[in-house]
Amino acid sequence: MGAQERDRPWLMRTYAGHSTASDSNALYRRNLAKGQTGLSVAFDLPTQTGYDSDHVLARGEVGRVGVPVGHLGDMRTLFDGIPLERTNTSMTINATAMWLLALYQVVAEEQGADIAKLTGTTQNDIVKEYLSRGTHVFPPGPSVRLITDMIAYTVAHIPKWNPINICSYHLQEAGATPVQEIAYSMCTAIAVLDAVRDSGQVPAERMGEVVARISFFVNAGVRFVEEMCKMRAFTRLWEKVTRERYGIEDAKQRRFRYGVQVNSLGLTEAQPENNVQRIVLEMLAVTLSKDARARAVQLPAWNEALGLPRPWDQQWSLRIQQVLAYESDLLEYGDLFNGSHVVEEKTAELLAGAEAEIAKVLDMGGVIPAVESGYLKSSLVASHAARRARIEAGEDKIVGVNCFDTTEESPLTADLDTAIMVVDPASERSVLANLEAWRGSRDEAAVQVALARLKEVAATEENLMAATLACARAGATTGEWSFALREVFGEYRAPTGVGGAPVAVAAEPGGELAAVREAVAATAAELGTGKLRLLVGKPGLDGHSNGAEQIAVRARDAGFEVVYQGIRLTPEQIVSAAVAEDVHCVGLSILSGAHPALVPDVIQRLDRAGVEDVPVIVGGIIPAADAEALRAAGVAAVFTPKDFGITTIIGRIVDEIRLANRLQPWAATTAATS
Repeated sequence: MGAQERDRPWLMRTYAGHSTASDSNALYRRNLAKGQTGLSVAFDLPTQTGYDSDHVLARGEVGRVGVPVGHLGDMRTLFDGIPLERTNTSMTINATAMWLLALYQVVAEEQGADIAKLTGTTQNDIVKEYLSRGTHVFPPGPSVRLITDMIAYTVAHIPKWNPINICSYHLQEAGATPVQEIAYSMCTAIAVLDAVRDSGQVPAERMGEVVARISFFVNAGVRFVEEMCKMRAFTRLWEKVTRERYGIEDAKQRRFRYGVQVNSLGLTEAQPENNVQRIVLEMLAVTLSKDARARAVQLPAWNEALGLPRPWDQQWSLRIQQVLAYESDLLEYGDLFNGSHVVEEKTAELLAGAEAEIAKVLDMGGVIPAVESGYLKSSLVASHAARRARIEAGEDKIVGVNCFDTTEESPLTADLDTAIMVVDPASERSVLANLEAWRGSRDEAAVQVALARLKEVAATEENLMAATLACARAGATTGEWSFALREVFGEYRAPTGVGGAPVAVAAEPGGELAAVREAVAATAAELGTGKLRLLVGKPGLDGHSNGAEQIAVRARDAGFEVVYQGIRLTPEQIVSAAVAEDVHCVGLSILSGAHPALVPDVIQRLDRAGVEDVPVIVGGIIPAADAEALRAAGVAAVFTPKDFGITTIIGRIVDEIRLANRLQPWAATTAATS
């Protein structure tokens, strides 16, 4: 078969944003100049979770994992000099998606753009937030209403915009198998389409336009053959669901449209240079098969397990895409896998498994009841625990981590302090000053009128987008918009899934877990308590709870009584729980980079509460220099992604409890965890 005319490459993005709107604007301009063909905006956690930068929960989080956008002025600055009518913009935002789209639309109007020509995506998938990412704000019912209102609005006014990105990406990072990833995201799509259809806001004859603007955002792991077959199964299932369930006859409207970020949490801190080949293999999974090729791709950087990537690191990942698209001959041919028996059998296997799981969820009443019952979260926690157990047992090989771990010194990480980007603490002060100035310069009466109207509309069934646009134009802030809706809708704490997760590792005689269980029981007896109690806490706004959940499950299996209240807690709340539950150890998990501010705060509050014999341990993406500073501040132990043995970590926790209580080291634990 000869070569044919080259296909157009996929949209090439870099997920980016940091510090301030002006800093991020400069970064976007540089990235576009380097050949990036679409923008992918990373918002900081306060923006994602509906808090202003000066809220108590925002401390240490401002500008850390993305750009803070607190009001219309920030959005103007973010896109200054970037013509929105000619820019395809993806915004990774969920609970506050309506608000950010409103700000984006107003800035586009100020630029003189025709909003009907705006192209891009708001992620806007709340279901996966309850299950994996943790930036949800409102209960499921109001969240689905916000999504429905946005879809109805965009179909009528911004027809080229993707108002939702059904997002399976974080499901895989939370433990989902390929079957679960397909099934749970497809169940979310069904719930959203059913809600739009049943709302009466979109005429039946225009449902094809709704389906045509539904996009997906998926994860691609390193098992690239299986991942490629997963995407072929996804494509077939979407074709079937949209045709049979919703009667969409136009094949173009039924097309499965997806963007991808390849797996970030699968990147390793140990021998991080190996992450480059992982990223390449994961990219091939979503580009090799023409019939299931991604419409947009964004790649992480090699050093994301170490900290925040620098612009140069992000450039390297962009160049990986460009080499494949422009130097290779991939885009000159049709689908390479049509007719492959291996690919066809694997695709059919994944499709059958996904359809069976979808039927199970729909029998429960759909994805929302399955979230509220805890079924989906427990299923993901169990799958993740099983995967972690395979890694610890050496069944799943991770090069440089549990095999081939001898290494030469890497010039890439010779100076760890300069191998990642560090956010200047002055940036947060700048954002807070900007916010104060914004509030002082606006028409306060107009803001209050707009917010009052928003609350009135929220209490009815009227579409919320017009009232949200009015708030944006009046100068309301992100926190004011979300707290107005919190007053009407309430807030929601999702199930943790820890209690329902089965035992993943057997405590076999002579094994590591058996030794740790013995140490836990003996230490409890020596301290005169029924059980050792471990508080697992997530201070701040970081919703990546996978690691905390796995520690909680394994500690439970080792005989601890585990106190785990989920995500988004203040240091004060964590210390109050530690005192009330009389715990023997406090374990803090932070992946957002807010540990320099939040961890010392917890330690100081414990000291003021008179808690002296309770060690504090910390886990997360923590650079070496920060780890030293935390230990100097009183942290007993710091664990990072290179510490993959969870049972070993639990043994270390027992050691720290014994040390804090002036007990002799437990010999069996020391032997098992050395």
